[in-house]
Amino acid sequence: MKFLVNFAKISLMSDYSFDLSNSHGASGSSFVEKEKTFVAKVFNWMFLGLLASAAVAFLMSSNPLLMKALYSNNLTLIVLGVGTLALVWNLSANIQKMSPSMAAVNFFIYAALNGVLLSSIFIIYTAQSIFSTFLIASTTFGITAIYGATTKKDLTKLGSYLIMGLIGLVITSVVNMFLNSTGLASLINYAGVVLFVGLTAYDMQKIKELGQTHGYNPNFAILSALTLYLDFVNLFIYLLRILGDRRDR
Repeated sequence: MKFLVNFAKISLMSDYSFDLSNSHGASGSSFVEKEKTFVAKVFNWMFLGLLASAAVAFLMSSNPLLMKALYSNNLTLIVLGVGTLALVWNLSANIQKMSPSMAAVNFFIYAALNGVLLSSIFIIYTAQSIFSTFLIASTTFGITAIYGATTKKDLTKLGSYLIMGLIGLVITSVVNMFLNSTGLASLINYAGVVLFVGLTAYDMQKIKELGQTHGYNPNFAILSALTLYLDFVNLFIYLLRILGDRRDR
């Protein structure tokens, strides 16, 4: 699961680029209104995506027969994993060609499939630790997003370093599958938290600028929501691996 959301994020960062120079000579007040409308819509879409994932994950985990069918067949997991990556690639590569309804369908199908893959956390971790970690992740994400939206510093120069760090994190995680080092796994989890805190601030600044220059565009809002969705889910997963209470302990 962790690899899939990491690969999805890498794919999205590779394709997620818009022309931010087209301000159409708007006034300062117009910039602010465009930004507020766009950012509000982005968070609405993100919230709906997270809600869809959470609902599917909970329903899946509540049905032992479905969980057994899912996790007893590696081919099913592979198909689901490839499907989620294909949806992210399709959305990021073709967003400007899609109708808003098709973009929304892609987004919610991805969120639902991701929910299926996330269902394992309810089996691995206690409900109390999932809830408390969710609150910590939400608070951390919110503070970081506010920083990204309000800071006067230009965070765009961090983009190349962040994607290199993300690629390095994936490679290290794959290597540790063979080494099975507890110390390295712990280091990976803490590095993941730091990396996605940085990505949240970076992405939030890009989204704010996109809203200022283009105003509300449903397709851009959906892709921006997917960007923040992936930041939050990754942050939550890494924090859960650090803070979560496992049921087998």
